[in-house]
Amino acid sequence: MKKKIIFKYLSIFLITLLLPALIHSIGKKTSFYNQAYQNLTGTKAQIVVDLKNPELIDEFSWNNLAQGGEEISGMLDPVKGELKNLKPKYIRIDHVFDFYKTVKKDALGSFFYDWTKLDKEISIILETGAKPFISLSYMPDALSKGNEVDEPVSWNEWKELIRKTVEHISGRGGLKISDVYYEVWNEPDLFGGFKPGGTKDYLALYQYAAIGANEAKDTLPFKFGGPATTSLYKNWFDSLIKFVNSNNLPLDFFSWHRYSKYLEDYEKDYYDLKSWILAHPKYSGIELVISEFGHNSDADILYDKNFSAIHTLAVYSTLFPKIQKIFLFEIKDGPGGEKYWGRWGILTHEKLGTPEKKPRYKAIEFLNKMNGSWYPVYGQGSWVKAIATTDRKVVRLLVVNYDPFEKHHENVPVSFLNLFHKEFTFRRLEFLGAVAEYEVKVGGDSWTTSQMMAPNSAVILEITPKEN
Repeated sequence: MKKKIIFKYLSIFLITLLLPALIHSIGKKTSFYNQAYQNLTGTKAQIVVDLKNPELIDEFSWNNLAQGGEEISGMLDPVKGELKNLKPKYIRIDHVFDFYKTVKKDALGSFFYDWTKLDKEISIILETGAKPFISLSYMPDALSKGNEVDEPVSWNEWKELIRKTVEHISGRGGLKISDVYYEVWNEPDLFGGFKPGGTKDYLALYQYAAIGANEAKDTLPFKFGGPATTSLYKNWFDSLIKFVNSNNLPLDFFSWHRYSKYLEDYEKDYYDLKSWILAHPKYSGIELVISEFGHNSDADILYDKNFSAIHTLAVYSTLFPKIQKIFLFEIKDGPGGEKYWGRWGILTHEKLGTPEKKPRYKAIEFLNKMNGSWYPVYGQGSWVKAIATTDRKVVRLLVVNYDPFEKHHENVPVSFLNLFHKEFTFRRLEFLGAVAEYEVKVGGDSWTTSQMMAPNSAVILEITPKEN
């Protein structure tokens, strides 16, 4: 009997010890195992904000939005007012060659360019206050060996297309737009089955595009990069970095997509990249860009629900200020049989009436309250993430409690250090909810409060000093 008891407890100990490794080795998160792992190892938050030295920041990651190819052209025009309200800095569009028919071939086989449709889309982007982030995709009929995700018949023709595109958008003789981002292709591992060095070689696609961009004349400054893969892959990173280095090609930013419910996937991407870059010190300052993200790469009814809004708030909080460009996908639903049908958009399509703002749209509005200088936040946990900023003497702390299983409650201690004022108004603004406030008077230069957070909830805590 004694041996059985010892064996029982030894088995429990080994299972507990090996569970994280087992989950990691599977490489695939089932709801049961992921929840078990998080419940065993998750850390509760003890938020500390030191108000001594605010830091300036050039841009906020949530000011970047992406639109997919739901329709041939004119997607953004019906919602440009709603877009402008979100104060975007960059708007990403793809399908610029196949949807907008920018290059064509005449009866004699000569190429000619028609920028009319693309210019209309870019003008709408500019009207919102944003600049274009151009995904150089997909292959136009006039150049392709086959369809829109095939290689060009001639690599020189592909090079020339990119040169003309950059000169038209960034050139002083064209649209004269500075600081445009050009990204080579969209999800090349999926759309076209490209591989770095494979039979369909992404490196060739990138090389000729980069040469074309370099040959563009009389342009304003712009950024050039890629590869915008469906996820982050080390072989893609290593291959591209080595290739551009050995061929003296530009790579101003490295981009990828991330679709996951789990915050640890986003964190892992960042820390993996930082470790990979160590082997390439020349690229230590390369800009990192997530050019699409969401909780699911497939259409999902949760995109119409509050879940996706809290997920959005949590992702931006998790990666702030590590990555400055994170593009929410996408701006507007495609046309469907119902107004709400699980598409990725933060706005519904106008086909069934005036476009409506989904919860994720309101999440970006909520984040826009956080503009200003920022403070480091210490003591974030597995579920609770936070961002702290200050603007015009008002301190704001965004606190998000996100659980993909929608079960975790947490009472979060929050401490503010080095307060400048001993009397202030404290406000709690709940996302899509109530506002509560009360007056506070402290004896020292610090103050601690406890904030109860329901599963998948978010609040902004404000400290507004009382002027004497």
